[in-house]
Amino acid sequence: MSVDDIVLKTEELYYRYPTRSDYALINVNLDIRKGEFVAIIGQNGSGKTTLIKHFNGLLKPTRGRVIVDGKDTRGLPTSELARSVGYVFQNPDHQIFAETVKDEIDFGPKNLGFPPERIEQARQRVLAEMGLQGLEEEMPFQLSRGQRQRLAVASVLAMEPVILIVDEPTTGQDWRESISLMELIYQLNKKGHTCVVTTHNMNLVSLFARRVIVMWRSEVYLDGTTQEVFAQVDQILRAGIKPPEVYELARRLLPDVRLDRPIIPEDLAELLVKEREKIHR
Repeated sequence: MSVDDIVLKTEELYYRYPTRSDYALINVNLDIRKGEFVAIIGQNGSGKTTLIKHFNGLLKPTRGRVIVDGKDTRGLPTSELARSVGYVFQNPDHQIFAETVKDEIDFGPKNLGFPPERIEQARQRVLAEMGLQGLEEEMPFQLSRGQRQRLAVASVLAMEPVILIVDEPTTGQDWRESISLMELIYQLNKKGHTCVVTTHNMNLVSLFARRVIVMWRSEVYLDGTTQEVFAQVDQILRAGIKPPEVYELARRLLPDVRLDRPIIPEDLAELLVKEREKIHR
């Protein structure tokens, strides 16, 4: 890929909240390319949410630069960045405000100056993508938590951003709802969206993300493909993260085997059979 494929870039990014003396981000240098599905993980306070808030201009660097779709965020308002970056908050109730689902979805495109026919097309598209057809006249706060989360995503997608940032998309949802929402995000990624999510659910990360960035002590600690990062179990544990169960099990049962590809339970069973065959030769 060329440099033109980079849609999010941080250069020696430092950030310090006005009420704190220490830095929440320290020398973060990242390139995120068009079409990637990236999970940013880390303990609470590691800097991951502070980092993604720089991607749509909610925060501006104390030092360094953030480049979004070729533009320096320091000179752009959040409203302008919304044309490129859609940001979905951890709690959908902090984002939703309109009286109907239709009004919620239409609000962003109207503010960006979309003509009526384009607003209509965008609404119908995102209703279908998020499985919300038939709910246009419903009051958002009467929807289930999972539906409100999908509505929050839909209202962002209606503005047609090329980059989707989702902060803790599975908070407050059960496993079935979490899988469903992550599958929706995965399908959007397959259609061309660059997707960046933060989450504490490592099993979901291992199933959907293709790249993992680990934040620790306000810095980027690990960065690589999902299998490369989760294969480094000792380092993951050092950062205070419990790795996906299958990787932890593989480490205990097969300490001498290098995990150089994504591991699912069926893969682990296959590896165990191969190791057993070696022993009995």
